[in-house]
Amino acid sequence: MANPTTRTRGAGAPARRTMTAAARAAAKRAARGERPEPGARSERPGHDGSEERDTPVVAEDDSTEADTEAGADAQSGAAAETEPRAEAGTEAEPEGAPAWRPGRRLLTGALAALLVVGLVAVAVLGWQYREGQRADEARAQAAAAARKAAPVVLSYDYRHLDRDFARARDLLTGGFREQYLKTTRTVVGPTAKKYHGVVKATVAAPSDGGDPAASVVSATPDRVVVLLFVNQVTRSTQVDGSRLDLNRVRMTLARTPSGWKVSAVDAL
Repeated sequence: MANPTTRTRGAGAPARRTMTAAARAAAKRAARGERPEPGARSERPGHDGSEERDTPVVAEDDSTEADTEAGADAQSGAAAETEPRAEAGTEAEPEGAPAWRPGRRLLTGALAALLVVGLVAVAVLGWQYREGQRADEARAQAAAAARKAAPVVLSYDYRHLDRDFARARDLLTGGFREQYLKTTRTVVGPTAKKYHGVVKATVAAPSDGGDPAASVVSATPDRVVVLLFVNQVTRSTQVDGSRLDLNRVRMTLARTPSGWKVSAVDAL
């Protein structure tokens, strides 16, 4: 026959361990301010000497899961409170967006300003270059036009004044054309008819047959001043034989749709 003391001690050891684990679980719940759930079964000894008990592992797992769910709910609540604050403030920059700093913006503005200045400088230089080319072309064209116009404008013959004056007017422009027309009608024409005046003008040229003595004083693309050395031979009833006059004439020419025309003549 087996020893009852031994059986009782062996059967009671698990009960004592179960009660101890249950006590620890109850102490943890009390420390967290939790109450036992309704319908929870407490450990108590049975009538037959055996003890009714719940598995302590299940109780501890339930409390752990409850704590985990409570912590998750708390984190969700904190995130919910944080999101409206983020929306109320300035919008957060997306991840990976470049951080624009004042120094970088200042550098970008400086580079843009330098680019604009460079483009303006290139445009100005290009314009000056084109204007210089046009001025050079104007110098050559106006000088040639002055050499041809001087003999026509400064010459006349009393025998065909109307023809001579008409040819000269075709080479004039602006106010000088009107002034020439008035002067020839009121002064030059009547005097030439009265004294049978004949004036023949030529641009002086070197004896070796070089280019006529004409030089450009100033030039722009639309206006050129030319200095001419003009020889005038005059014959009339008031002069015995002929008279030679060596004159210096400053002639101003202007660009017109029909070519270079004389806009002023000044005797120096």
